[in-house]
Amino acid sequence: MARGALSGLRHDLITDAFAFRPMAPLREGHALLALVPRRLRGYGRWLPHAALTAFTFFLMFVSLESQGGPGGLVLALLIAVPLLTTMFRPIGAWWLSVGATVLTGVFTGESWSSTYPWTDTSFVAHLTVLAVVAARTRARVAAEMWLLTAALALVFQPLSGMYGSDPFIMIFLSAVVLSVVSAVRGLRQSRQEVAAQVAVTEVERTRRTLLEERTTIARELHDVVAHHMSVIAIQAEAAPYRVENPPEELTRSFSIIRENAVIALTELRRVLGVVRAEDYQAPDAPQPTLADLDRLVANVREAGLDVERTVTGAVRELPQGVELSAYRIIQEALSNTLRHAPGAAARVEVSYVLGGLGLRVVNGPPRGLVKPSPGAGHGIAGMRERVAMLSGEMTDGPAEDGGYEVTVFIPVPGERA
Repeated sequence: MARGALSGLRHDLITDAFAFRPMAPLREGHALLALVPRRLRGYGRWLPHAALTAFTFFLMFVSLESQGGPGGLVLALLIAVPLLTTMFRPIGAWWLSVGATVLTGVFTGESWSSTYPWTDTSFVAHLTVLAVVAARTRARVAAEMWLLTAALALVFQPLSGMYGSDPFIMIFLSAVVLSVVSAVRGLRQSRQEVAAQVAVTEVERTRRTLLEERTTIARELHDVVAHHMSVIAIQAEAAPYRVENPPEELTRSFSIIRENAVIALTELRRVLGVVRAEDYQAPDAPQPTLADLDRLVANVREAGLDVERTVTGAVRELPQGVELSAYRIIQEALSNTLRHAPGAAARVEVSYVLGGLGLRVVNGPPRGLVKPSPGAGHGIAGMRERVAMLSGEMTDGPAEDGGYEVTVFIPVPGERA
């Protein structure tokens, strides 16, 4: 244990003791910067450096006033050098303060002082060095500095015990200072760790939500495409039997179609089927389409949302993937209205145009006494994922009346604009 303690002390206080470790300026948003005028906040980041420098010169002035002469100047320099060094080489600054203490105790003849071997000003300077170094290092380093400071005070005590020197003044006050500084530093580190953990948790939550949305889309895509590929394979296999004496070329063509459909279906199930969890059950009911939009609007109205629906253009059957994604986008947009704009009215516009399908969902500002629920934007992210999967375009943002608007265009392959 003793060997380990000595090894740790050597590593903390001796190895690279004078390594260059500059004191960092205040970070943006620090509470102290609020006390600085706005036009000077660029310089306000150096407020701790300026305060420590000003305090150093104050102690030098007091030392010169109390001692005077060349001896006073020497004492003032012994105070200033360790204090200013704490901003660049903290452990080295503590050793310089210890050396200054020894020189002060040997050459000043202040044995009559209760704080011997420190003068009043060097006593305050050493406590300040301890506090600054403890704020910039680990708690173990602070404990080691306190033990060595106590040993220094106890070594000098017999030299002046007859004059009333009390080493326990330094021992007690240094213990209080180091305890307070270490506690504040530990509290600050704990808050930073909690804030960092909260940020990481939020990022992970967002990432998990997006992955879940992508998984849902992949499952639905698997269901839609697998269904159609199965139909193609079955129809290709049955087609030759529906024609009396089919040509050999026709039979071969249908055989090739079936084989390619089966291969594509196998690859599709291999690639997209992995997103199914072991406990995931494929829905028994057909996936919703735009034909089910009336039922969705009715359900939302029962929840208290005033919805107006308009359909323009020639209504026609679209690919199942487009129908499903359009339905989900409208569903999510109306759900967002219920959560984030309670009491507002909404309007759903479905436009069948040449080349694709246009969607527009707009709601007014929230009304009434119910407060909007905060959101993290996962619903909008999910809509974008669906639109991007279909090579579509989506815009969203605040409306002119204070509400919110979502506009989507989904191209339909095979249709010319």
